Amino acid sequence: MEYRIDKQGLLDRISGWDDFVRRRVHLVACGGTALTLLGIKASTKDIDLLVPEEDEHGYLINILRQIGYKPASGWGWSRDDGFIFDLFRGNSVHTTQLLESPLKTGNNTRIKEFSHIYLGVLNYYDIIISKLFRANAIDIEDCLALLKSKRSEMDIIKLEERFRETASYDVSETSVIKNWEHFLRLAKKEAV
Repeated sequence: MEYRIDKQGLLDRISGWDDFVRRRVHLVACGGTALTLLGIKASTKDIDLLVPEEDEHGYLINILRQIGYKPASGWGWSRDDGFIFDLFRGNSVHTTQLLESPLKTGNNTRIKEFSHIYLGVLNYYDIIISKLFRANAIDIEDCLALLKSKRSEMDIIKLEERFRETASYDVSETSVIKNWEHFLRLAKKEAV
């Protein structure tokens, strides 16, 4: 059985965490999780959340341990329900180092504020950049879906500039630039 979680399931899970949290914690959804919260994807298999503040990350991990979560892989935490929550610390999504804090004004959009947990989604540019750094077939599909859905709110020139600047700090700069060029060809082919 393949586990997937929809927007309401994500909100319910974060709400459940909020019942145990006693201080402010900022979560910024990225990847497919962000697309699910934005209504671009119906559901997601991987749950990716940035916890930009290091002390909040440590605090949240302690709370999750107390309510039965265990390390699952890399940044992942899970219980016995099949879902793994990747909780990235700081400005990194997987191995992609973002140019700025996701908490900086304009770098995330609020989805919901619970009693203690703030839940936002990463800005569209950084969602695409972080997905294209990995660039598997689903990542590219997701980037095209985001671009189609939010095209009127995005500037392709700004996206490319931000992508290339982010890539300039990466050890795999040449490789990720090829991912960008492949994505551009597909976007043009699909007339996005």
